[in-house]
Amino acid sequence: MKADFFNHQAQTSPHPLAIEISKAKGSYVYGSDKKAYLDFIAGVSANTLGHNHPKVSEAIKTQVDAYTHVMVYGEFIQKPQVGLCKLLAENLPATLDTVYLTNSGTEATEGALKLAKRFTGRSEIVAAKNGYHGNTQGSMSVCGAEQQNSAFRPLIPGIRFIEFNNVLDIEGITTKTAAVILETIQGGAGFIEPKNNYLFLVKKRCEEVGALLILDEIQSGVGRTGKLYGFQNYNVVPDILVTGKGLGGGMPIGAFISSNKMMSCLQSEPKLGHITTFGGHPVIAAAAEATLTELLQTNLIEETLQKEKLIRKLLIHPLISEIRGKGLMLAAMVESPEMASNVILKCMDKGLLLFWLLFEGKAIRITPPLTISDDEICSGCTIIIEALNEELKNYS
Repeated sequence: MKADFFNHQAQTSPHPLAIEISKAKGSYVYGSDKKAYLDFIAGVSANTLGHNHPKVSEAIKTQVDAYTHVMVYGEFIQKPQVGLCKLLAENLPATLDTVYLTNSGTEATEGALKLAKRFTGRSEIVAAKNGYHGNTQGSMSVCGAEQQNSAFRPLIPGIRFIEFNNVLDIEGITTKTAAVILETIQGGAGFIEPKNNYLFLVKKRCEEVGALLILDEIQSGVGRTGKLYGFQNYNVVPDILVTGKGLGGGMPIGAFISSNKMMSCLQSEPKLGHITTFGGHPVIAAAAEATLTELLQTNLIEETLQKEKLIRKLLIHPLISEIRGKGLMLAAMVESPEMASNVILKCMDKGLLLFWLLFEGKAIRITPPLTISDDEICSGCTIIIEALNEELKNYS
C-alpha cells in the first residue's frame, strides 16, 4: 500500500511521515505493524475528543441510518444542522447567533470574507503578516506569508497586511476597510498569543471606522484554550467568527458565525449570495453536535488549562527556550528547524506523534486531544525529554 500511496495519491510534502494506519482509538493511533503511537497531534487540532469517541461514533451511525445528504444547504430543515447551529448560538455572545455551516475551515474563511464585503459595501481586507487562514485562493490572499503565496499569484486584490501585536499598525485600518481578519492566536507563525489588549484595540479601531472584525478560531476554538472559543480569553467579541477543525470531532466541517442581521444580507442582491451543496452535511453536523455537547456537559474545556500546566512543568529542558500558546494549543521552541525535525522524528520512532508548524520551523507542535489523560501526558513528555537528551549529546 505504501507504493500505491506514493504513486497514486497526490503528495503535499517531499517527506510525509507515511505511517500505514490500521486503527485509532482514544489517544492512540495504531500502525499496520501493530505499533501504538501516542497522539500529540490530534489530526492537527481536529480530533477534539480523541479517536473514535463513542458518543461521536454513535451519532454518526444513528444519522447514517436515518438519512445522509438530501438537499443543498439551507433549503430543507434538517435536525442535525438546526441542532448544531442552535447549540453554538446558545453558547456564544448574543451578536453571534446565526451560523453558516461549511465543509472546512478555509471555506468558512471564504464565506466570512464575502459576508464582510457584502455587508459593508467595501472591498479592502486587512490581514496579518504570517497569518494563515486556509489554502483556497481567497484564504491564501489573506495569508501574509509570501513563501506560501508567491508560486500562486495573482491572488485576490485589495489586501493590506499589518503586523500582529503591533499597535501602531492598527491605524492602517481605515474607512476603506471592509474587515480585519486575524487568528485569535497565530497558528502557523508559532502559536503567538495577542498581547497588551491587542485584539480589543483592533476591535475598537474597527468600530471607529465602520469595519468588521473577523476572528479565525479554526485552530484555537472548540475548547482548546480553556474557553469554548479563544476570543473569550481576550476581552473581545468578533463581528464574524470562523471555526472548523475540532468542531467536527474528527469529521470535516467549518462554519462562519455572525448576527442574523448581518448574515441575512447573503439572501438577496444577489439571492444565493453564498451557497454550498455539502456544507452542513447531516452526518457531519450530527458528529459536531455530539462533540460540542460532550464538551459542554463535561469539564474537558476547563481541564485544558490544568493539562497545560502539567506539560509546562514536565517539559523543562536546556534545549527548550520557551513554550508558546495556551491550553492544549502549545509549541515547544528549540534552537533550530533541524533540531525540531530531529526531535519530532525521534519521538515518532519512540511511539509519540508530534508535528511541525507551517511557518515557524523551530516549533514542535503539541496539540493532543482534549481527552488526553495526565498519565498519557506524562508518558509523552517523558519521550520528548528522552529525544531532547539524545539531541543534547549531539551538541555537547
